[in-house]
Amino acid sequence: MLKTMRKHGVTLALFAAGSTGLTAAINQMTKTTITEQAAQQQKALFDQVIPGDSYNNALQQSCYLVSDPALGKGKHHLWIAKKDEQPVAAVIEATAPDGYSGAIQLLVGANFSGSVLGVRVTEHHETPGLGDKIELRISNWITHFSGKKIDSASDPHFAVKKDGGDFDQFTGATITPRAVVNAVKRAGLYATTLPEQLSRLPGCGE
Repeated sequence: MLKTMRKHGVTLALFAAGSTGLTAAINQMTKTTITEQAAQQQKALFDQVIPGDSYNNALQQSCYLVSDPALGKGKHHLWIAKKDEQPVAAVIEATAPDGYSGAIQLLVGANFSGSVLGVRVTEHHETPGLGDKIELRISNWITHFSGKKIDSASDPHFAVKKDGGDFDQFTGATITPRAVVNAVKRAGLYATTLPEQLSRLPGCGE
């Protein structure tokens, strides 16, 4: 009996070791693929908020980690686009904290003179059929930021129409687009301050 139990114990131990080893091997093999796919998805998103012909550096490798109230609470990533080694624009993570159903996460492309190059929503919890029109798959509303210039923090044009600005609000939902417009304005103005900060910005790996 003891001999049989010992035999089964050894068999189970070998099986467990084999399974663990196989899992580790599969994880190692797929890790590179997953990393590559994530990088491709990020690059595709960058291409939606900043024209590819406006820079020629490795944008994903030009990453910085910043903390500024203009971008929302906590730390945010930003990437500096360069043309022939000269900084020309930035892709910035920003948060609209005052969405109808909570914070809205954005990716904002802007140059250093206050012009927005593109905006995409990366995460939100807004009401389906109302606030979710900020998503590109639902409507093209988010594309209307491209090419818009922000003159100042009090620029009357950079607001929803209900507040006297140029951007449409949604029927039955003004809070969501207002939150996005204001967050994009703050991020765009923040971009104008970047040239003087570049030498002091901490890199993402620091």
